[in-house]
Amino acid sequence: MSLKNIALRDFVIVRELALDLDRGFTVLTGETGAGKSILIDALQLALGARADAGVVREGAQRCEISATFDAPAQLGPWLDQAGFSAEDDLLLRRTIDAQGKSRAWINGSPATATQLREIADLLVDIHGQHAWQSLTRPDAVRGLLDAYAGVPAQALAQPWQAWRSAHKALLDAREAQDSLQRERERLAWQIGELDKLAPGDHEWEELNTQHSRLSNVQALRDAVQTAVDALQESDDNASALLARALTSLQNQEHIEPEFKGLTEVLRSALAQVEDAVHSLHGYARHAELEPQRLAELDERLSLWVSLARRYKRTPAELPELLAGWRSELQKLDAAADLVGLEKTEQLAQAAYLEAARQVSKARCKAAPLLAKAITQAMQGLGMQGGKFEVALGKLEQPAQHGLEQAEFLVAGHSGSTPRPVGKVASGGELSRIALAIAVTTSQLGQAQTLIFDEVDSGVGGAVAETVGRLMKQLGKDRQVMAVTHLPQVAACADHHLMVAKRPDNGQTVSTVELVHSEQRVAEVARMLGGEKLSGTTLAHAKEMLGQ
Repeated sequence: MSLKNIALRDFVIVRELALDLDRGFTVLTGETGAGKSILIDALQLALGARADAGVVREGAQRCEISATFDAPAQLGPWLDQAGFSAEDDLLLRRTIDAQGKSRAWINGSPATATQLREIADLLVDIHGQHAWQSLTRPDAVRGLLDAYAGVPAQALAQPWQAWRSAHKALLDAREAQDSLQRERERLAWQIGELDKLAPGDHEWEELNTQHSRLSNVQALRDAVQTAVDALQESDDNASALLARALTSLQNQEHIEPEFKGLTEVLRSALAQVEDAVHSLHGYARHAELEPQRLAELDERLSLWVSLARRYKRTPAELPELLAGWRSELQKLDAAADLVGLEKTEQLAQAAYLEAARQVSKARCKAAPLLAKAITQAMQGLGMQGGKFEVALGKLEQPAQHGLEQAEFLVAGHSGSTPRPVGKVASGGELSRIALAIAVTTSQLGQAQTLIFDEVDSGVGGAVAETVGRLMKQLGKDRQVMAVTHLPQVAACADHHLMVAKRPDNGQTVSTVELVHSEQRVAEVARMLGGEKLSGTTLAHAKEMLGQ
């Protein structure tokens, strides 16, 4: 997987540009100020870097950047989860308008800059010209060592957070013992008051239903008797009338066959009336006056209402209120359980220390190997006899990142004692050390496209030739792009892109083109000797390219 194509429109001083890129080692060269790093800046924006209206070409409404990559297989699940289509190619597109407003797309679907940044590390690894500055930052040093050791970036985050949370819970409980006890006593008393009632779920509705029925039992009995009279016991009751109608139609069935259907309906109605009367008699037998039960219901309903008023709730809410208090009391009991909290804190601490010791073991094993590899790379970068060390110092207190701090030490020549990088190395040496680290650690990342943005500043001569060979070597199994001002580096490239600027309708625009043959010879000669090309510089350029 690699960067296949990048296209720009109205970006800084580029009016329109479309470049197809190949695998191997590609260099970008050009005069100072021609915009050699424009492609790198544009690619960083396509990968989610912060947008700025200043990147829009003067006079244009918006700029547009698109980059096409071979889609890495490990990105498939992320694309699926985020709702993007998974295809053979991965197309990233971003626009920025003159007001600085940015929009982004992944495979044609709207995306956020955060989503672009999430996939950037799988696609491109960029080493900038100021990479040496990170050599003095403890977090960056530790990150490099951990990457070399195969330690995940968040290896200790979860156990550390668990320990910190348990420790805080213990401290809070110790400080709040008095207030916790008072709160426990208050809750226990309130729970005791409601426990006397023991309110059941849905009991309030059931009590009201029973109370309403018993309060109106005489009216209910009267209604039953009235219904029974109308259906069966009065002179002109419904049963008698239905029976008379039924008999009348049955007597004429031999004349009118249609009456048979009607008689069936009347016979069914008469049966239903008889069933209803039977049920009404049954209800009347059980609908007795129960003054004692009614008094009990009155008393219990009054207790419900009294407690509901005391705690400013509706009666129906009392069961839920009691359950909530019991839950709160359980939490307070747990918070007041210092022995349990101390045990939890000790277990969390032990889990963290075990994880931290494993990380320390991996770091101690990797540190001399990383130091040896960087020392070896330094020998070919003009620092013969130099030595690189990774020093691990134990921290006084455990930290989120582990039990030790890492520091890079360097000796610029044989016989000298390694000391902290920032104190002994010159600017040129720092750049070379950063390049040695970049080359040594370039295989660690998952990205198949490596970009070096003028990391070779401060070197020249044979060292520059070594840098070129190193990058060409890297380009055999990954795509490598380098912005360089060194002809020795440019001569080692598999592909050569030349950046130039020219006037266009009163404005300056930048162009990028792939150069071959004589054009490439001329560009390398310009890098060797300036604008005026002589036969000597051209011959030297041909010789370098021939090698």
